[in-house]
Amino acid sequence: MESINEDIKSGCLKQMYLLYGEEAYLRKQYRDKLKNVLADSSDTMNYSYFEGKTISPGAVIDLAETLPFFARHRLILIENSGWFKKGGEQMADYLAAPAATCFFIFAETEVDKRSRIFKLLSTTGRAVEFPIQKEPTLKKWILGILKKEGKQITGNALDLFLEKTGTDMENIRMELEKLLCYCMDREAVEEQDIEAICTSRISNQIFQMINAVAEKKQREALNLYYDLLTLREPAMRILFLVARQFNLLLQVKELKEKGYENKEIGSKTGLAPFIAAKYVTQAARFQKGYLRQALEDCVEAEEAVKTGKINDVMSVELLIVRYSS
Repeated sequence: MESINEDIKSGCLKQMYLLYGEEAYLRKQYRDKLKNVLADSSDTMNYSYFEGKTISPGAVIDLAETLPFFARHRLILIENSGWFKKGGEQMADYLAAPAATCFFIFAETEVDKRSRIFKLLSTTGRAVEFPIQKEPTLKKWILGILKKEGKQITGNALDLFLEKTGTDMENIRMELEKLLCYCMDREAVEEQDIEAICTSRISNQIFQMINAVAEKKQREALNLYYDLLTLREPAMRILFLVARQFNLLLQVKELKEKGYENKEIGSKTGLAPFIAAKYVTQAARFQKGYLRQALEDCVEAEEAVKTGKINDVMSVELLIVRYSS
């Protein structure tokens, strides 16, 4: 990210940029920064946008070879082409010696760093990764936004906010906007404000549902399941997330038994440290054999749905009833 800012500041821009990684919010921010420097938004003759896995490399190359219209260069922006995982050989051949009058910005969620096109962009252009941001970075970003708006928040309230929103910066930004509007006439953002206005991500509701299962609170677990169905979450997606939750708990339990601290467990499982601590507490309520069996039952439930033995809503309901009885 710093390298792109330096390129823009110095005016020494690369001919090719690859922006990749799971953090879509940052990827879009830097995509737009580069676009605004490299192309005039009103110049439809010299700026072209392509998106998706059906893009024709030949069409892109033909356009790149076309001289810009009353301008020094043209810009081609390509998103989610999939070429950086497979099928990018033709573009790699071209990008080894592209027309000097054409600039490229590629934006991809996933890449294969072993691919020829990735190696080419990394050496002759600039490849910048935008991974999911770590907890301290997210907290600093949130606090910066709140400070600009003249708001204050306690550490506990900030933890609760992140617990509800997760680490996706786009979602965090949207929930912050809601929160700021809700607290418009007050300086302090409090936990009750977050509970009142912020939407819990589905994984948080799954966590609560598994908690209810662990505590044998069957009615609560079923009510949480019905709430998710009311929110139009597909039963099979809920089943996938339940299986993922049991798998995470099994990993956390095994790591804890090996003597790892919460921070290390979070690093190995991809959980933020404060969330990892909650998973450690939840995992302690289950035996390893129980978690393994739950995973096997999730697989069997999915197979039963796919083979038509039972409908999807009922399969998940029976799973919850079985483990919360």
